[in-house]
Amino acid sequence: MLDHLTLHVRDIDRSIDFYTKALKPLGYIVKAHHEPTLGFGVDDGTPHSDFYVSPADNADGNGDGGQATTPVTHIAFLAPSRRSVHDFYDAALAAGGHDNGAPGPRDYHPGYYSAFVLDPDGNNIEAVVDWAHEQ
Repeated sequence: MLDHLTLHVRDIDRSIDFYTKALKPLGYIVKAHHEPTLGFGVDDGTPHSDFYVSPADNADGNGDGGQATTPVTHIAFLAPSRRSVHDFYDAALAAGGHDNGAPGPRDYHPGYYSAFVLDPDGNNIEAVVDWAHEQ
């Protein structure tokens, strides 16, 4: 079981803005403030965050001031409904994300329904309905 995940980004302000808007349709809010790192989690009345966005330690991760090279990551967020998958996709695009797979069924498993966007660092972010229960 995972407790939380931290994504290191090149521009913390841009990424906080992106994720605040993109994850809102999935019920995520900013909960933990460990400036400049922020933690997101579902609005459940607890302080627990399971997704953190934190600045990369330096420009390229190697300490030599070169071009930023944040590794590309895939993260899938659980969506409560197919409608929220669409709302996530629309919000993420409006927040500056790039299409990487419009909302719809996928051939991975029966009932799998998701959408993909690339965040400002090129990470592949997915919202997926709990396909095991076919919502």
